[in-house]
Amino acid sequence: MSATPTRRMIGVVLLIPLIAALALTAFAWPAARVAPHEVPVGVAGPASATERLQQGFEREPDAFDVHRYDDEAAARKAIENRDVYGAVVATAQGPHLLTASAGSPVVAQLLREAVTAQAPEGTDVQVTDVVATPAGDPRGSALGASMLPLALAGVATGALVSLLALRGIRAVGALFGAAALAGLTATALAHNWLEVIAGNWWAEAGVFALAVLAVGGTVAGLAALLGRPGIGLGAMLMVLVGNPLSGVSSAPELLPESVGALGQWLPPGASGSLLRSVAYFEGNAAFTPALTLAIWAVLGLAAVAVGARRSDAAPGKPEAPAPTKEPAPVG
Repeated sequence: MSATPTRRMIGVVLLIPLIAALALTAFAWPAARVAPHEVPVGVAGPASATERLQQGFEREPDAFDVHRYDDEAAARKAIENRDVYGAVVATAQGPHLLTASAGSPVVAQLLREAVTAQAPEGTDVQVTDVVATPAGDPRGSALGASMLPLALAGVATGALVSLLALRGIRAVGALFGAAALAGLTATALAHNWLEVIAGNWWAEAGVFALAVLAVGGTVAGLAALLGRPGIGLGAMLMVLVGNPLSGVSSAPELLPESVGALGQWLPPGASGSLLRSVAYFEGNAAFTPALTLAIWAVLGLAAVAVGARRSDAAPGKPEAPAPTKEPAPVG
């Protein structure tokens, strides 16, 4: 047996456990460390009545970021604008909890448990879901599961563009075309068939398309600059890092403190936040995640263009033959 196949065999044996460890760490570590970190919530009512409510939230240091509102109407508006995940209104009958399960079913349940535990014994806590998840996805699990397929679709798009040696305008056209069709297909499935999202149809299609374009453009751009290793690097960044840190199945504020914010600057996290805003909150708080995805897409497409120019200017590239000059006719 030659040395080269033996080394390859050893490399495979050592590489697979390393990949398994990285994947397990990326996906299991954030899930195992779910806890509130500066979760924005509100209290509404007279200062004298809300003081105890605020103190209840502040019993756990750094768990909640409490905002004060004058009345229930202001608290509802803040929830609909995605400024807070929920709010507690002080009433004569006791605390009235306002939640938004569409923003995060996990946080909504967390608030129910926290407010019920703080309420005086025998007090019934009234709960109103201001922005509820649609009937087709009451637990919000379908939306949470949609980010991995989007990331995989984007990685596949970028990889195919690179492996098929598409460059320049053809590469950009393939990325845009694939992203647009993926957006239309995903919206038809999620909105019309599964009925798990309920916003503006075309806006949702735009979100799906932009998500695929951001991931696909990044993968294709890295491949254009680094060659085939760029495909692997892009896939790891989007699938092994971006997806588990997206917080879409829970909330960014429930992930370990340092990585929750990081995940929102990667395409999977930005895609999840943007889709929630468009599908459930009439586009409120959509600007930052939309800008994040646009930046990734633009940078990826720019890298594709730079890679094409570098390839065209590479030494040794055969030049087009000069046109032959016809001999002048004789007398």
